Amino acid sequence: MTIELTYLSATLALALVQIFLPAGARTSEFGLKWNAGPRDKTPSSEKPLTGRLERAQSNLFETLPLFIGAVLVAHVAGANGALTAWGSALYFWGRVVFVPLYAMGIPFIRSLVWLVSLAGLVMVLVAPFI
Repeated sequence: MTIELTYLSATLALALVQIFLPAGARTSEFGLKWNAGPRDKTPSSEKPLTGRLERAQSNLFETLPLFIGAVLVAHVAGANGALTAWGSALYFWGRVVFVPLYAMGIPFIRSLVWLVSLAGLVMVLVAPFI
């Protein structure tokens, strides 16, 4: 398996983790009875952490389809190389670092880390064209 596909697999694992983080925070806040129930009415979260984890998850899910597509296009096109390897690494590690920064409510640095992950995504996207 290529380094790019390895990072893609790791990013998918990260996506699973990011599904469970806000779910766990909601369960902690609203209780097991709410979690096991039909959730017809979800109360508003009183804890900032729950909302931050939900927004971090949404943020990943906005760019994840693009990253999946970019890695697969580069792979099929045979465009794997230093640019795609570095780009995949920047995207993955940027996303990993982004989660705790967002959860802790750290501004600016979080945005810079997001830009690093975006730069990694762009590197993988452009690789087949150069």
